Amino acid sequence: MELVQRLETLPVGRFHYKLLLVTGLGWMFDAMDTGIIAFILPVLAQEWNLTTAQMGLIGSMGLLGMAVGAVLAGTAADKFGRKTVFAVTLLIYSVATGLCGLAWNYQSLLVFRFLVGFGLGGELPVAATLMAEYSPPARRGRFVVLLESFWGLGWLAAALISYLIIPYYGWQMAFFIGAVPALYVFFIRLAVPESVRYLLDKGQAREAEAIIAKLEQEAGVTEVNRPVYSLNSSAAASFSFNELWAPRFMKRTIVLWLVWFGIVYSYYGIFTWLPSLMVKQGYTILKTFEYVLIITLAQLPGYFSAAYFVDRIGRKATLAFYLALSAVSAYFFGQGGDPAIVLLWGSLMSFFNLGAWGVIYTYTPELYPTRIRALGSGWAAAVGRFGGILAPTVVGYMISGSDGFIKVFSMFTGVLLAIAAIVWLLGEETKGRTLDEISS
Repeated sequence: MELVQRLETLPVGRFHYKLLLVTGLGWMFDAMDTGIIAFILPVLAQEWNLTTAQMGLIGSMGLLGMAVGAVLAGTAADKFGRKTVFAVTLLIYSVATGLCGLAWNYQSLLVFRFLVGFGLGGELPVAATLMAEYSPPARRGRFVVLLESFWGLGWLAAALISYLIIPYYGWQMAFFIGAVPALYVFFIRLAVPESVRYLLDKGQAREAEAIIAKLEQEAGVTEVNRPVYSLNSSAAASFSFNELWAPRFMKRTIVLWLVWFGIVYSYYGIFTWLPSLMVKQGYTILKTFEYVLIITLAQLPGYFSAAYFVDRIGRKATLAFYLALSAVSAYFFGQGGDPAIVLLWGSLMSFFNLGAWGVIYTYTPELYPTRIRALGSGWAAAVGRFGGILAPTVVGYMISGSDGFIKVFSMFTGVLLAIAAIVWLLGEETKGRTLDEISS
């Protein structure tokens, strides 16, 4: 039995849940920062007299950084290792978030938001790749969706910080709290092993065998077949961007890029602007923060439900179903109404949209082999970030006028329905298959 087979047949145990917690906390801190800027924007708009276009550019600048970070970090993770890049990108965004609290004008904040985005964009696909490469095939979907569920915890933390801190201590304090994750890097360096698949692809079979032997010992596995090849015989695998467009990967790449673009466009267009949009509808800032906090809570059951379905009915059906229902919810949310109706459709929109996010992060790294897995995931995320760059600016221009709210959410309804159709018609199912089977 080869090393990869030994890894995949390990019983689910303490190590897998520890890895989920360690990578998940990094994911949570990412989401906390992303959420904080959404709550800070309406306050900044009043304090700095910002136009809606300027507010949109602040959101877009962070997403531009995420696009650049996703590409560079994905490439670096396939070259230097998942663990190192995960820690470095987490450190970059934490420090840059603290600098945002020191921003003295609009232009300086744009620069710092780009740096924050760079770290955020680099960390997310690398963490998902690391979790996917250590998860057993039968539980891989559940583990990666649960990893993504930490995003909901981060947004919830952002909502709580904004509700409890910003009205009383100012927006700067919210950014300073967002810098705390820098301390977490040191824990990551000790707690997270390098990816076994990455080590094997780089010809470091002895290091990979040592990690697996330790995991087997911790899991109580005493009888295993040792690898049938020499530990010195592995050769480092090469990787190239062009391979994403090889005949066997071209369709997968196109589908992933389209879906990532649409899901990021809709998510950041909706949720980056949500507090500001509700303020424009006449709600006070404090009441807006309260409503968005309730809507954010709906993200968590959305993730958990997607984690339940993704290994049962499959990635393709779960993703298409959640995207379509997110579209329906966005349409009715855009029609407005009394607070109870707004909260109902807003919560459903949050439930299904974030459930879909959990599935796309499961699905993406499964479609590429180890040598280009982080590269492929990084590029898909980067293309998505360009959707995120565009969306806040588009919303900033569309929201003017008495029917702006309806127009914005009608647009997002169309985008979500389109990518749901792409997944359903062109997506490839990966449920229950090993990473080697899928990429062969």
